[in-house]
Amino acid sequence: MKKLLAGALAVMTTASMWAADDKATAPDSMGFKFTDTKLVKTTPVKDQNKSGTCWCFSGISFYEDEILRKTGKEMDLSEMFIVRHCYDDKADHFVRMYGQANFGQGGSGLDVPYAWAEYGIVPEEVYRGLNYGEKKHSHYELADILEGYVKAVARKPSKKVSTAWRNGFNGVLDAYFGELPETFTYEGKTYTPKTFAASLPINVDDYIAITSFTHHPFYKPFVLEVPDNWLSGQYYNVPIDEMQAIVDNAIENGYSVNWAADVSEGGFKWNNGFAVMPKEKTGEGLEGTELARWVKLSDKDRQNERFKFNGPTEEMDITQEVRQEMFDSQETTDDHGMVIVGKAVDQKGNPYYKVKNSWDTNQIYDGYFYVSVPYFRAKTLDIYVNKEAVPKDILKKLNVK
Repeated sequence: MKKLLAGALAVMTTASMWAADDKATAPDSMGFKFTDTKLVKTTPVKDQNKSGTCWCFSGISFYEDEILRKTGKEMDLSEMFIVRHCYDDKADHFVRMYGQANFGQGGSGLDVPYAWAEYGIVPEEVYRGLNYGEKKHSHYELADILEGYVKAVARKPSKKVSTAWRNGFNGVLDAYFGELPETFTYEGKTYTPKTFAASLPINVDDYIAITSFTHHPFYKPFVLEVPDNWLSGQYYNVPIDEMQAIVDNAIENGYSVNWAADVSEGGFKWNNGFAVMPKEKTGEGLEGTELARWVKLSDKDRQNERFKFNGPTEEMDITQEVRQEMFDSQETTDDHGMVIVGKAVDQKGNPYYKVKNSWDTNQIYDGYFYVSVPYFRAKTLDIYVNKEAVPKDILKKLNVK
């Protein structure tokens, strides 16, 4: 995923997130007022800052939620332990593909379970990945260095790939992130990353990745065609109504959902705390001075009119066909990873999902925002969820046990 960037370490407590349903928020500056109707237990908002690693922040947050749900214990796990391993493996993949592959900061929702199973995990206090004079994550310089390095290797200026490039690449990673721990002590016990992962109630085989597109058959897995799916990870394909039903069932039963989506739309208003899919505006029904104003607008200004509203607005009807058209035309892009942690309604009773982001807490809802159902149906790339949270009839169609 191409990752958007943001701010610092979370201060919101877990209790404030899930203690009370039916809690109304104050109206925002655009006239929306949200009431939470169902919330799941979740860990605090974090901050990816200037790093394109939302795929990891959302994936780790999701697993932290699962640990919290199962044990009642709040844990803070290391995102950069996973990121560092994935940089290394993506570089190897890039070189083996003769440079004909995607290499960058982004990743997919399946990168975290891959690295978790392959390398284990460590607590945040053991490996913060901040070894370069910054208090917050900032990968601009690092990403440029790594990309230049692997492109130079893939060009094979000596007509073959050297035996030294991996050592050099890992030297850069060690310099910026710090050397990876072989063993560490946590709460009085000594672990390796693999034994620590084994001590946690997470089995990556208990989870399933799901999407919804018509260019592949439903109820079968396929490799989702987005550049950051460098692992060629497979996603089970279901109709959009069933993908929505999976999320609803998960939240109602206390499970959070890892969510990958496009956040580049004009209706995504991060600072105002919501995302909606307004209907296109036309001159139909306008009269007098309003019609005269409309006909003089440029195409760009008419498009911008769509995103001028005060409070809940009429939204698009997102069918399977509309959703597919947006994906095929690449209006829907693979932008950002987040975690769905609840349900809500606005003052008119329209339903929303409450979403935890990784862009710090200096925002109207302390790092959370509300996504309308039409926006979810249109702009979701995929979800990742515990199989227990999937309705049994859908699991049966997928032939998943």
